[in-house]
This record gives sequence, structure tokens and C-alpha cells, in this order.
Amino acid sequence: MPACRVTWSFGLGLLASTLPAAVTAAPSIEHRIAVLQGLDKVTARIELLEAELGETVRFGSLEVRARACFETPPTEPPESAAFLEIDELGTDDMAESAFVGWMFASTPGVSALEHPVYDVWVVDCREPDVSPAVIIDLERLEPPPAEN
Repeated sequence: MPACRVTWSFGLGLLASTLPAAVTAAPSIEHRIAVLQGLDKVTARIELLEAELGETVRFGSLEVRARACFETPPTEPPESAAFLEIDELGTDDMAESAFVGWMFASTPGVSALEHPVYDVWVVDCREPDVSPAVIIDLERLEPPPAEN
């Protein structure tokens, strides 16, 4: 019976070690806009925020900057991730860092803004950053050589 247990636990260990790589995929398609949602816990106001990369968006006393936004390809399970810098403006307009790091749309609790008044989380990414492909001038393109 002990050999059976060793084989069973080895099989489970092998399955567990290969499963995460096969099931989970890291977001890899870069986008230009991070779509965020903000909640004011005092007024229960929810606002949809669109932050272009490098631009600052205000939500209450928070300043939110998205530095990167990635999404998984359509063939993978959906996931959006954004690298955010969130500062809180004080009464003297001095910014104090409230959050710096990656946030994930599917698991907002893993890396969250901890603030007594506001919550901000990633919803999606928009406008894929597609580099221009090689442009072919069709008028200058020579036809392939004819086969004899």
C-alpha cells in the first residue's frame, strides 16, 4: 500500500506543478489606457476613470497615474493588469504616495490601495499599443518571377 501512496502523491505533485503554467498566462498585450473604477466610501459615489499612460487623473483627493497596462491575448483566460502610482493630495497640496504597484482586474484584493476614504481598482485596458507593421508600397512591389 505505501507504494500506491507514493505514486498517488507523486502524480498529484506533478499535476500541481504543471497546472499553473498551463492555466494561467501573464498579461502580455500592452495598451495605452487603463480603465479604473474609483469608489468614494463616504458618499458611495462610483466613478469610471480612464487613465492614459503617463497622464494624471484626479479622483477626489487622489491623483492616479497609470505607467503600464497589459491584457492577456484572446486565446487565454481574461486578465488585465496595470502598474499604478496613486498619490493623495493633502490640505497644502503636497502629494503623499498612497500606492505604487501592480493591480490585477481578476484579483483586486491581492494588491490594493489601502485608504480610509477611497478605493481604486483596475477594470480593463483599452486601445492596444500596436506598432505599425512594415508598410509595403504596392506600386513598387515587383511581381514574383514567372515559373517556366
